[in-house]
Amino acid sequence: MQLSEAQRRILLAVAGGMRLKDHRDIEGNKTYALHHPDDRSEPVDARDVEVLVELGLISSNKKFPSATYWLTEQGNLAIRALQNSA
Repeated sequence: MQLSEAQRRILLAVAGGMRLKDHRDIEGNKTYALHHPDDRSEPVDARDVEVLVELGLISSNKKFPSATYWLTEQGNLAIRALQNSA
């Protein structure tokens, strides 16, 4: 599986305890951000999140207006493979 550097970084961040969330505004526009434990947030590209969802590496609770994402079983396997190759 070929992941971009940004996609690997998102997976590793979630595995490391950061929260990946999407946020919708009143018009339905969606943005994604990684949330640090100190409440800082860092935007991430929607396309990277969409690829990770399509590959089955992450899933969400599908809540509105803000959903939280987590690693799936397949995502945890990908994390182990990334850590073993490092």
